[in-house]
Amino acid sequence: MPARPRGRIGRPPPVEEPPVERIYAGRILRRGRITPAEIGVDGDGIIRRVAKDLKGAPRQDFGEGILLPSGVDLHVHFRDPSPPGAVEDLSTGTVQAALGGIAAVVDMPNTDPPITTLARLEEKIARIPARAFVDVLPYAAVTTRERIPLLAPRAAGFKLYLSPTTGDIPPPAGEEVPGLLTEIAGTGLPLHVHAEDPSSFAQGKAPREPREWDLARPPESEESALRGILKGPDHLRLHVAHVTTTKAAQMVREWGGSFEATPHHLLLSTSRIRNAMGKVNPPLRTEERRRELWEEFRAGKIPVLASDHAPHPLGEKETRFDLAPAGVPGVETMLPLLLERVRAGEIELGTLWRAASRRPGLFLGLPWGRIAPGYEANLLVVDFRQRRRISARSLHAPCGWTPYEGWEGIFPVEHHLRGERIVEDGEFVGRRRGRVRRPFEPESPRRPPAAAQGPRDR
Repeated sequence: MPARPRGRIGRPPPVEEPPVERIYAGRILRRGRITPAEIGVDGDGIIRRVAKDLKGAPRQDFGEGILLPSGVDLHVHFRDPSPPGAVEDLSTGTVQAALGGIAAVVDMPNTDPPITTLARLEEKIARIPARAFVDVLPYAAVTTRERIPLLAPRAAGFKLYLSPTTGDIPPPAGEEVPGLLTEIAGTGLPLHVHAEDPSSFAQGKAPREPREWDLARPPESEESALRGILKGPDHLRLHVAHVTTTKAAQMVREWGGSFEATPHHLLLSTSRIRNAMGKVNPPLRTEERRRELWEEFRAGKIPVLASDHAPHPLGEKETRFDLAPAGVPGVETMLPLLLERVRAGEIELGTLWRAASRRPGLFLGLPWGRIAPGYEANLLVVDFRQRRRISARSLHAPCGWTPYEGWEGIFPVEHHLRGERIVEDGEFVGRRRGRVRRPFEPESPRRPPAAAQGPRDR
């Protein structure tokens, strides 16, 4: 009688992992502590091993530098496509992202023309590989229920504007919103919502400064919009943009959705900036509300940090306040500003990195936000001794201004995208390697744990 085969019958042979081709040595954040480690990366830029000591490949030693996962910015406006002479495009925007430590961005659809049809979405997707220096997830705008299934196979997600905004995207009528939410929930794609209810806006004389803008578009308009959105289907993969109050944050948290705060709502207030450089939608709030929101963020109760990078030319922001467009640049300064808060002892590094990297990666279901086998080697090198004063002249935003002029920041010393250096000694050295990405890509080498879960399961 022939010998009985050992092992499980029909068990496939073990899959041989690609070999490690380079090793990064430095310090990483693990279980709340900074500890020495070495990271083995394969030829495709995927992390294969993390250990105290690795051998068998060329080694790059960052000494006392701290290696962190790159940031993932869930909310930018790179204004591409736009008419000739526009202040921003995918090239300039993704360079700023790279220098600010961001390896992937969710780009919003209120462009010129807006991304409201499949033809425009396809055109945008075709532009990304030739222009982008980091990865881009292109969103489509929600306008009618009939267009959602046409856009879903190609869009990375959807953006719903409940109030007028930059660009020609009229908000839907209130009675249309439930049907839109149901249709989007059926696609399984993320929905980002700009939650302001225009019926709650104050009427009267034109606002002349941020304090009056806050009164004109009060927190009640945000909360009113959320009450409607949070009646959506339980399986809706909801993300609420730029919450400005702890009450709004609590509403979304109790429902089980994802939401973000921006650096300008966390760091600026109506008493800290008085001109149109502080004009944003939703508005900056009072200093008291800003402090409350900051304390929520410090405590880890706000899951995501996103820039809402929305540049406008300096000349337009210097016009009369009520005529100036709303929005501030911020993708290059978001992480440096918050890293400086870490250095000052105002927030834990782990809290910041969960909000800027880990949770955005989980929300999108992509292998980002951890230094672990199977994740992409999107890595920053940070030296907390290297502080830099922020100025428009030293930044790379073509708009030529920043609301954080004179603030301190800690910029990445190096930035690696899938194992390839794109920032060296604080200078951009990358090439156009940005990819078009979609959530929950089946070809990802390894999905992060819980990547396929809905937002209420996390």
